[in-house]
Amino acid sequence: MTDLIRLTGIDKAYSRGKEKIAIFDKLTMSVPAGDFIAVMGPSGSGKTTLLNLLGGTDRPDSGAIEFESQRLDQMNEGQLARWRAANAGFIFQFYNLMPTLSAAQNVELPLMLTNLPAAKRKANVETALKIVGLADRAKHRPRELSGGQQQRVAIARAIVADPKLLLCDEPTGDLDRTTADEILSTLQLLNRELGKTIIMVTHDAEAAKFAKRTLHLDKGRLNQKDFAA
Repeated sequence: MTDLIRLTGIDKAYSRGKEKIAIFDKLTMSVPAGDFIAVMGPSGSGKTTLLNLLGGTDRPDSGAIEFESQRLDQMNEGQLARWRAANAGFIFQFYNLMPTLSAAQNVELPLMLTNLPAAKRKANVETALKIVGLADRAKHRPRELSGGQQQRVAIARAIVADPKLLLCDEPTGDLDRTTADEILSTLQLLNRELGKTIIMVTHDAEAAKFAKRTLHLDKGRLNQKDFAA
């Protein structure tokens, strides 16, 4: 299986006053195309930092981040912004929807940064909402939708530009078990039927069962025994 993204020898630290807090020390990992990985670990272990590095919203202090043949760590901010728009979709615990916009308008937001004509944007939005089962709620505003429906809108927004990589940070952390399982089943469908590569940070062992494999991150190190052979 071909790797979609690979991290090699990643160092990352933050400064807190005069103290330097190391997050990663020579972290290396690879993510095959079409994988669905759950990343678990205690608070402060570096899970969100890992997502930020994979999504090009943060930079390593040293080491290489390769996406297919592209080196994310060598891109400037403009290049990274264009790369993210084309290749990465983000799903968060809190849906980050614009309250004054309809579901369709929220989903369309990432496409407003592209050169797609209005008709193509509209078609992409309709397709994304259909995939998440909300074609009939396109004109509803967030306050008219349940929490689960709002998260489906957020998923539609994440996939509307047809990215290869989906990065999910506690995507079901604000939902009840039944609704969470419905959202996780949607992620499984995106992985299985549409070939999306998904990396999901979660504290929830039940949520992790929906992934193909689980990696444990602790003190900046991944538990190697969890890597697929």
